[in-house]
Amino acid sequence: MSQQASVALTSCLLPEMDGLTPIDKAGLEKLIESGKANPKAVKTLKCKTVAEGRFRHLNYIRNLEPYIVDEPPGLLGDDTAPNPSEASLAALGSCIAVGLHANAVHRGWKVLKLELSLEGDLNITAVWGTGDTSEKPVGFTDVRVDVDMVCEGVSKEEITALINHVTKWSPVANTFTRPVNLEVKTS
Repeated sequence: MSQQASVALTSCLLPEMDGLTPIDKAGLEKLIESGKANPKAVKTLKCKTVAEGRFRHLNYIRNLEPYIVDEPPGLLGDDTAPNPSEASLAALGSCIAVGLHANAVHRGWKVLKLELSLEGDLNITAVWGTGDTSEKPVGFTDVRVDVDMVCEGVSKEEITALINHVTKWSPVANTFTRPVNLEVKTS
């Protein structure tokens, strides 16, 4: 089975290695209390995807500039942006990194370095359902995340325990590891 590996890197390392700019601890505490007060709260996130041409798409989220997704030349794209699978790796890496940073701040740790390297294996021979549609897994079959995190005065064992805790509570990691109700319909 032919596989293609996609790699995404995320980094929160400051050039002067003086530590990350910490998040607002008071704001974090307010979020924690809000979550405890209403543990069943659900927020609906929205994205509007508009095809621009070929395989380039503009993704509109909130009032931000469009997030562009494209395909590399090997998949007939213009290589102007990450492809959808790479974007999902970036979302996973960013979600885990956000959780690590928030939990470190919550524990009073000073984060000196936070980098995640992600790899994902997927079979692309189905060519979006136009190619070899024989029985095979579609999507990532394996994803590997390597976390390089350094906190002032914190042992590797404590960081490993933190990584395990954060992965358990990461919304994007959970999206990767459990079934999700998906409805695709026509307007």
